Amino acid sequence: MAVAATNSGNIEVKAGKRRSRILDWVHGANDMPWGTAPLDFEPAATQQTVDRAGMLFGPGRYFGLEVEGFANVPAGPTMVVSNHSGGTSIPDVWGFLIAWYRHFGVQRPIHPMAHEIILSNRHTGVYFAKRGVLRGGRAIALSALRDHGRDLMVMPGGDLDTWRPYSKRYEVRFSGRIGYARLAIQAGVPIVPVANAGAHETLIVLTDGRRFARAIGLHAFARAEVFPVHLSLPWGLTVGPWPHLPTPVTLRYRIGAPIPPPVHLDPEREPDEDVVRAYDAEVQAAVQKLLDELNPRS
Repeated sequence: MAVAATNSGNIEVKAGKRRSRILDWVHGANDMPWGTAPLDFEPAATQQTVDRAGMLFGPGRYFGLEVEGFANVPAGPTMVVSNHSGGTSIPDVWGFLIAWYRHFGVQRPIHPMAHEIILSNRHTGVYFAKRGVLRGGRAIALSALRDHGRDLMVMPGGDLDTWRPYSKRYEVRFSGRIGYARLAIQAGVPIVPVANAGAHETLIVLTDGRRFARAIGLHAFARAEVFPVHLSLPWGLTVGPWPHLPTPVTLRYRIGAPIPPPVHLDPEREPDEDVVRAYDAEVQAAVQKLLDELNPRS
């Protein structure tokens, strides 16, 4: 999938090699426009979701919710960068977004970047697009940050992080994915490091199945790099990245001080690779430090 910004500030989506084979098979040459335009965000729809889903989050509710550090979030636009936990059901994302909107209100949208699969059909695509979810892609992200001045939420580790083994739940796993750091440098926005804990205790991941996924070519087929084995409800011992019913936990978040990007004088040019990698290392270290603080054994 290729994307390009239009003069109107929306995003033009073109079919291309980045789209997974399963979506090429389902959609053919047709475009999937959902999650490509930040202006699709609807405050009223988002507030309704926060009110309804929020009934599950908070003191004494199904998911306890503890957040420290919102005072560290500067005026936008910013890029929130977090570890990712809890399998395909992503309770960590839901908890953070509900906490964000309770704190800032829907007048300050934050756009989570998501895998294309949840934005690949009209039902889920329209629903999530109205609530600010954007498809992962540089042009879309730059448009949100630079053209619209919106906040962005990125979990660079993606499937490799959210399906890391249970024994590694207090380890950040970005797995060499540094595109987010390059993007922040080009956009000239600070990164706000965030660590979350608790979501990875809603199931027990035994192995991420990365070698098996590579062997069967899962990345080309579905743009996924894992085929995990886990213990989860309601399936029991489960093979594959199936959504699960999360068990009750307290979702804990710690928000760190913003990390300004290195000076980059020409946003139209690619920043130096060494600069990008150094910035990525700084951000990862910050997220890991916050996650260590959330670890009761530290």
